Amino acid sequence: MNSLVPATSPDETAAVSAALNSLPHDNSALAALWKIYGAEPVRLVRTQEGRKLSLARYHRAEEFMGSLAPDAPGDWPDFLYSTGIVVQLALSSHLLDVGFPDSWCARHISLNVDRSLAYANVTAFGYDCAETARLIQVLAPYWKWNRRHLTEGRYPDDGGFIGDQVRMLVGGLVDHVCHVTGHARSRRRAMPS
Repeated sequence: MNSLVPATSPDETAAVSAALNSLPHDNSALAALWKIYGAEPVRLVRTQEGRKLSLARYHRAEEFMGSLAPDAPGDWPDFLYSTGIVVQLALSSHLLDVGFPDSWCARHISLNVDRSLAYANVTAFGYDCAETARLIQVLAPYWKWNRRHLTEGRYPDDGGFIGDQVRMLVGGLVDHVCHVTGHARSRRRAMPS
């Protein structure tokens, strides 16, 4: 795994650069993903800007969780499309927090939530839930669930998931992002319903 380091002041940045240069170059899991996905390698450097953007993405994921409520408008494809949005927002919160540039994520991950989870897990996310991984495979890339891409009433394979199961899995993932990043829950989500 690439080194994850905060960079908050010029002195700290210099110290971090010196430390990074002295580390062994063992980022084989991350390098393997770059090769698998044909992505441009990037050095992960944690910044205050990345941290703020990470928090904003986390809160957007929480906001979009409302679109997964049992009484939310829409049909099954709408629900799965919204699920993809929540998952991508949550995982990108982690990726931004550990130092991936937002522009890199947009270019090399895009709407492929399976890639987001893979990059997250090789950068200390540590989320090992087989059912969540299976759901993410069903969603990826989540644009395929957007109504504009569905033709002749044919839907992609939904893996046999049901709404309550998806809500539980996505809720667990979002909670894990909160735990790993240390972001505070938004007031709306923190209040009991």
